[in-house]
Amino acid sequence: MKTSANSIAVIRLIGNGCEWFVYGLGITGQFQDVLSPRRSLGHDPSAGFGVGGECLQGPVTKIEPAIAARLSKQKYQLVGEHGGVKTCHWTKQSLIADRSCYKGTFYGIESHGCMQMAPNVDTCNLGCTYCWREPHSDTLNKIDDDPYELYLESVRGHRRLLTGFGGNPKADPVKFAEAQNPKHVAISLNGEPTLYSRLGEFLDVCHQHGTSTFLVTNGSLPKVIENLDPLPTQLYVSVDAPNKEIFDRLCKPKFDQGAFYKLEQTLELLPSLDTRTVCRHTLIKHESLGHHEDYARLDNIADPDFIEAKGYVNVGNSQNNLSIENMPTHQEVMDFSNTLAPMVGREVLSDRRESRVALIGKEMIPVTLPEKVRELPKDLGIAKPQRFLLPQA
Repeated sequence: MKTSANSIAVIRLIGNGCEWFVYGLGITGQFQDVLSPRRSLGHDPSAGFGVGGECLQGPVTKIEPAIAARLSKQKYQLVGEHGGVKTCHWTKQSLIADRSCYKGTFYGIESHGCMQMAPNVDTCNLGCTYCWREPHSDTLNKIDDDPYELYLESVRGHRRLLTGFGGNPKADPVKFAEAQNPKHVAISLNGEPTLYSRLGEFLDVCHQHGTSTFLVTNGSLPKVIENLDPLPTQLYVSVDAPNKEIFDRLCKPKFDQGAFYKLEQTLELLPSLDTRTVCRHTLIKHESLGHHEDYARLDNIADPDFIEAKGYVNVGNSQNNLSIENMPTHQEVMDFSNTLAPMVGREVLSDRRESRVALIGKEMIPVTLPEKVRELPKDLGIAKPQRFLLPQA
């Protein structure tokens, strides 16, 4: 099988009720195998081959094949050119065991109604040592997916990932039915979402459908936050290091060595933003745990509605950088929180031992859902199964 040197060719394979797509750069006599579901069709005469006379053009995702394969193995459903959806552990727990995550305790979020996604699961401008997600691409790509299409693809992908619970006798059928139409979108799955050029439009689409939004950012792009319209229902800023020295060591900026100062600029913006705000501290024993005065300085600049103090957990990719010895106990998280709270004029409002997290603030206020003005298409359906294979050497 031969293709032209610069063409991208795609073959359609149908089997076991699924559509698979094998795509690769047209290197003569070779084919880089990656399997993915259908996204767009188009006849490409230069490709020179197909199945049943049909030629398809363009990969489904622009994520690097090796990264796409690893994410697929971890049960991501890839959407758009760089986005992805993944079912949260607590969504599963809510469906089968009636347990909710700490966001349910702190903010009234129903875990079974939550969709965890990101518009760019492969792209981040930091290389945080404690991040348990899959490593990102070493390049920054422009991400400008159509916001409405990205939202619909995300919901369809979310439904695909939930399908197994429909036949699970332990799953609550009412919750399962409600989960098909998310009430909450957590833009926190992977990558730095403020790199998505149409983020504000995406938030607007979510709100039009009556879904609240929690946006988690590393705060390194203050201009994006300043110009964001509309704002998310709740804005999280990761303040995971108390000072620049520790920030540079733990967060490892890839492209901007002044990223810590950009974070400070973002914190300075927070008091002026007309939305709920959170500073989140990921506490790493022997690294960032303690330093109360430095954290208090940053929190007092931001004056957020809430502060979350959460213990680092030694899972995923972070195991390559840190050890179990870096995990603080829940009591150590509580000791940190009880010391920090009076320094920022707040108190410890709640905590969840199983998540090693404490909530610091002045008052617990549940999230209010936006008014729904737009319905999902009745024929939206669900995404087809995906499988991405590692390229063969």
